[in-house]
Amino acid sequence: MTSNRLGELLVRNKLISDDQLSKALDEQKTQGGRLGASLIKLGFIKEDELAAFLSRQYGVPSINLAEFEVDVAVIRLVPAEVAQKYQIVPINRAGSTLIVAMSDPSNIFAIDDIKFMTGYNVEVVVAPEASIKESIDRYYDQSASLADVMSDLEDIDLEVVDEGDDVDLNELEKASEDAPVVKLVNLILTDAIKRGASDIHIEPYEKSFRVRYRIDGVLYEVMKPPMKLKNAITSRLKIMAEMDIAERRLPQDGRIKIKLPGGKDMDYRVNCLPTLFGEKVCLRLLDKSNLQLDMTKLGYDETPLKWFKEEIHKPFGMVLVTGPTGSGKTVSLYSALSELNKVTENISTAEDPVEFNFAGINQVQMHEEIGLNFAASLRAFLRQDPDIIMIGEIRDFETAEIGVTGSFCG
Repeated sequence: MTSNRLGELLVRNKLISDDQLSKALDEQKTQGGRLGASLIKLGFIKEDELAAFLSRQYGVPSINLAEFEVDVAVIRLVPAEVAQKYQIVPINRAGSTLIVAMSDPSNIFAIDDIKFMTGYNVEVVVAPEASIKESIDRYYDQSASLADVMSDLEDIDLEVVDEGDDVDLNELEKASEDAPVVKLVNLILTDAIKRGASDIHIEPYEKSFRVRYRIDGVLYEVMKPPMKLKNAITSRLKIMAEMDIAERRLPQDGRIKIKLPGGKDMDYRVNCLPTLFGEKVCLRLLDKSNLQLDMTKLGYDETPLKWFKEEIHKPFGMVLVTGPTGSGKTVSLYSALSELNKVTENISTAEDPVEFNFAGINQVQMHEEIGLNFAASLRAFLRQDPDIIMIGEIRDFETAEIGVTGSFCG
């Protein structure tokens, strides 16, 4: 809708006066932006009044974006630059339709562009312009944050250390505590949550250093920090995960826990792997609040789910769960344990690592360095009057043999 057309409609409906429209048009000419924003800035009309008017005028719903929590998968359908350009926010997806909030529902160019770019039919709802801007900042702020952090990082003067060189651990620890490095690591950890990632990969190569997120089973490259920060970033993560930063020749495991706004906790399972050009760090995001333990909601077809539930409720025998990374093995096993977890059952698990803890289940974390492996745990479980045992992995013949014997012989 053109400024003149919107102004005429508002005057005709006695929401503003001719004099107010004239002043708002002058404000728009000098300050730029949309007429609606100028009217609101000058106090001639309230945001919710303008949104309600546009809703009636175009026959589309008006919504309060502050009451919405938009799925990151929906946000990813529209790039940040497009959202900024048209001042729109994708808020939901229903089948082949993408629902988009915008302050100007008459902008057919924006609607056509989004439809062509996403391949979805576009359904429009109206929201105040200020709310649109707040939502864009809220959901797309990682781009701006990353730009600020990367700008700060360029000012850090660190010497690139080859993996074969001796490293001054004091200098390395000092570099890892540098404010921009801390800020970048925090950004990587929190940005992965916002984007709905299941894993973070921080990978050094001969001439590049990159960060990738696994989202919906697919890896996406999200940034390339400067090569000179390779050791500082890796060391920062190792310190947070309580690993030994002096040990760079052997794999290490650790865990990071951070507190999020609202009192929510997020755990990261961290593994550090020595590679040809440095240490690769892989972090698995473990969000217990999003852990779905209802097997009927895991996406199983009705018949396989029926078979699975029948098998786990049998008094003896073994159920093997296999599949590639990210296929849902852990969630399926925890869902089964949750269903079987009753006061009448003695349940023990051997896990490496324990990803989520549950009341009423005896979970044992493996420690190979002291001889506490799956086989040793399984032997101990059989002397603990077990009803149900879960073994996280079958890595050797001994574990398999004890497991089969215990499952069928008691």
